[in-house]
Amino acid sequence: MKDLTPRREDLEPIEIASRDEIAALQLERMKRTLRRAYENVPFYRRRFDEAGVHPDDLKTLSDLAKFPFTTKQDLRDNYPFGLFAVPREQVARIHASSGTTGKPTVVGYTKNDIETWATVVARSLRASGVRPGDIVHNAYGYGLFTGGLGAHYGAEKLGCTVVPVSGGMTARQVTLIQDFRPTAIMVTPSYFLSILDEFRNAGIDPRSCSLEVGIFGAEPWTDAMRREMEEAFDMHAVDIYGLSEVIGPGVANECVETKDGLHVWEDHFYPEIINPETGEPVPDGEMGELVFTSLTKEAMPVIRYRTRDLTRLLPGTARSMRRIQKITGRSDDMIILRGVNVFPSQIEEQLVEAPGLAPHYQIELTREGRLDRMTVHVEALPDHAAADARAAAAKALAARIKGVVGVSARVVVADPGGVERSQGKARRVVDRRPKD
Repeated sequence: MKDLTPRREDLEPIEIASRDEIAALQLERMKRTLRRAYENVPFYRRRFDEAGVHPDDLKTLSDLAKFPFTTKQDLRDNYPFGLFAVPREQVARIHASSGTTGKPTVVGYTKNDIETWATVVARSLRASGVRPGDIVHNAYGYGLFTGGLGAHYGAEKLGCTVVPVSGGMTARQVTLIQDFRPTAIMVTPSYFLSILDEFRNAGIDPRSCSLEVGIFGAEPWTDAMRREMEEAFDMHAVDIYGLSEVIGPGVANECVETKDGLHVWEDHFYPEIINPETGEPVPDGEMGELVFTSLTKEAMPVIRYRTRDLTRLLPGTARSMRRIQKITGRSDDMIILRGVNVFPSQIEEQLVEAPGLAPHYQIELTREGRLDRMTVHVEALPDHAAADARAAAAKALAARIKGVVGVSARVVVADPGGVERSQGKARRVVDRRPKD
């Protein structure tokens, strides 16, 4: 793989500032954010008053723990514009979640917010090894989803040439990669696996293509998947993190030279880790739920937003800003099966290591009598599609899951291409258990 380490002189001064300088900036911006929320958003004024706190109570960064959390349900309860801190006429753009589990969560951006967003995505791209003038193939979905436009504006901000492909039409994705010769691709990891399949179906060696780095986000993925993608394309695979409620992609990013966790851009987003059961902050280094407070957002500041993502905070390495460990699970994605806590990423880790199987999967949960059952649907690689090979692969994967994860699972190995594909975020779990 090519060395894509950014030059130190190309970094923003804040990326390599001292921790004292970063903390001082955070405190100044946090005070301003709390006041903006309290004075302009009735929801926050009511919540702060109920908790008996006022923006003036913030004297140190640790005082933030006195303030109440914000949850996804709060955004739904204030649908559509109830959390905006500026008049609607000053909102330059609106994004929203899909709303598949209820009302969508709506977020707004002023022109300054969009500029901030582009800046942090550009910083993320540079940390990934992308340089001005590179061609970026953007296969994130455009529209209300923040991925497509967030990546687009950031790449343009860095000075790149953007190919706004969006998701879908996988054969065309391969054609454009071959014809336009981009050096970087931005896409969900699950859809990139579909692009990899298409390369192979077309008889094209992925290692012969122009891609030097893939920037993957919007869903958890494992280091085992990283190794597979890097080996298949002879390119770097780095993780980008974000969520629409905080801003979108670009909240944190791995540095290509270390790939040891995602540096949080702490001049714009203040991270905490809390015990998900008690809500109490835990020290850096301990596993827990990730919480963010925005420090520079104008249209819709968020105070202590509970992401439900599980990770831990680590010291900075390639940058001064702290890192979050690669996220491989969410507290609300956790499956409790016969008393055992299971995350889809744990199944994925065993699948990627299993010979003869493609990395596509879906977990189906059912109930037979009083017992919950897990069925893992996977698919065979083309050269392992014979019935006896599939049976052996199913038996081996079930044994790996039982031995490592600690639960019994039925494994069904379909023909190549037999597992549902996603052109955006993958649907990893289908829960068919009765709701009562």
